[in-house]
Amino acid sequence: MKSIKSRDNPTYRQMRKLAESARERRKTGRTLLDGVHLLAAYLDIGAMPELLAVSADGLARAEVLALLERVPPERQIELPSALFAELSPVETPSGILAVIEIPHLKVPANPVFCLLLEQVRDPGNLGSILRSAAAAGVQAASLSSGCADAWSPKVLRGGMGAHFVLAIEEHADLAERASHFAGMTVATSLQADRALCELDLRGPVAFIIGNEGAGLSAELLALASEKATIPMPGKIESLNVAAATAICLFERVRQATSGTIPRTA
Repeated sequence: MKSIKSRDNPTYRQMRKLAESARERRKTGRTLLDGVHLLAAYLDIGAMPELLAVSADGLARAEVLALLERVPPERQIELPSALFAELSPVETPSGILAVIEIPHLKVPANPVFCLLLEQVRDPGNLGSILRSAAAAGVQAASLSSGCADAWSPKVLRGGMGAHFVLAIEEHADLAERASHFAGMTVATSLQADRALCELDLRGPVAFIIGNEGAGLSAELLALASEKATIPMPGKIESLNVAAATAICLFERVRQATSGTIPRTA
């Protein structure tokens, strides 16, 4: 394993650029994975990182050493813990990072379960949404311009491996996607007359999700074939966008797996 001790090292400088710059990630088609779980998920799909960086502290952890066994030594480098911390997106570094080529799963031609995200800017929310989408069996997530960079280290960390099993389309034309979707397009709205659980979601469904503060644009709201509320009997006016999205996705899963017919269907 090669040891790098200087910030001026070309390999280290390139990793800094990937950690900090969406433009660099787009230009090179590469990004950074941070953490044991995320790297394990990547290896489990049969992929191999281009480079694995481990900190001096990380070498003392059994779970890190186990991952090192799965990557050829010539692809590994060791960094002082201080330099490693400058690359990590979290306050308490995990001790292991990987440089990977960004995978591109193809969006199905006729998806039956998908997600359209407009202006979801917070990386933590976006990562959580993608994680829920992958868990619910969503086939594709289309992101408008203005969403957080889907391949930033923070979004990847929040996704916990979702990026490797979910087709993700950035800078998508959501109006075009909604207009041509062969099924129900559902938007949540506080002004809707029907509750989410009253819709029959057992067929092809695309959920359209907007910015947490501003909500959906008028154009996309108008394109939704159904508008629904999420019942909130408590004394809170709204939900976090990631929580609201998870409720929508898993109501569809509940109906599809149980065969339950909504009360008003």
